[in-house]
Amino acid sequence: MPDLATPLVAWYRENARDLPWRRPGFGAWGVLVSEFMLQQTPVNRVIPHLEAWLERWPTPTALAAAAPADAVRKWANLGYPRRALWLHRAAVEIRDRHAGEVPHDVDALLALTGIGDYTARAVAVFAYGDRHPVVDTNTRRVLARAIDGRSQPGPPSRRDLDAMAAVLPVDVATSAVVNAATMELGATVCTARSPRCEICPLRDRCAWLAAGRPDTGDERRKQARYEGSDRQARGAVLKLLRDAADHAIPLVDVVPDWSDALQRDRAIDSLIADGLAEASDGMLRLPR
Repeated sequence: MPDLATPLVAWYRENARDLPWRRPGFGAWGVLVSEFMLQQTPVNRVIPHLEAWLERWPTPTALAAAAPADAVRKWANLGYPRRALWLHRAAVEIRDRHAGEVPHDVDALLALTGIGDYTARAVAVFAYGDRHPVVDTNTRRVLARAIDGRSQPGPPSRRDLDAMAAVLPVDVATSAVVNAATMELGATVCTARSPRCEICPLRDRCAWLAAGRPDTGDERRKQARYEGSDRQARGAVLKLLRDAADHAIPLVDVVPDWSDALQRDRAIDSLIADGLAEASDGMLRLPR
């Protein structure tokens, strides 16, 4: 396998974006919150919400003391609002199991609500400096092109962790930089649709570029269209609840003019099932 770590580290040190969670002293809680928010949400939308969230709840214990409804309301328009509930539950677990300190052990992190392989390793690596492979969509794309000569990665697999582990240098501190650099390269240079191969630090050792950038197909699952979807209906209902006085409205007043009444009712039912809303006495409200 070609050495990817050396050019990645040099490139990252010159080109890394100045992002809040990369600054010294940001802390494990800040990293954890940022990782929850960054799931399927662009960086530029996350930053103002992250700063406001950490100003209000600077520690897991502070969030754990708040009502779940406060977390859902503060999540605002970040999308996938179940993440707000999961983060709140994780904060309660951190308070109760770990004396209010975000754990750095991967298994302990995986045991928290809403945390999977990526987030657990991201916190362990970027907050605590441990040596683990960290794999997100951007990382998978860089490895697919540079090592496998494919235009897009295949479906996510446990093999992705092994592939990234093979790239990491032995030095612990440098391995953290390589993890971050690989993600940064995929986000800013080795992008899905318009890769800028001419400025890529891996251009002299990339199997895909050497092969002439062939289209090898795209097996990734396509995200369903938002317009007219159940997700849009859920978002409309949640916005009403966030904006309402006491975060509660009569059920009969829940988007009564929605074009598809069955879809609206399905959205309400799914929000209740997910714990994002509660219904009683003819009212719909955020969770108490």
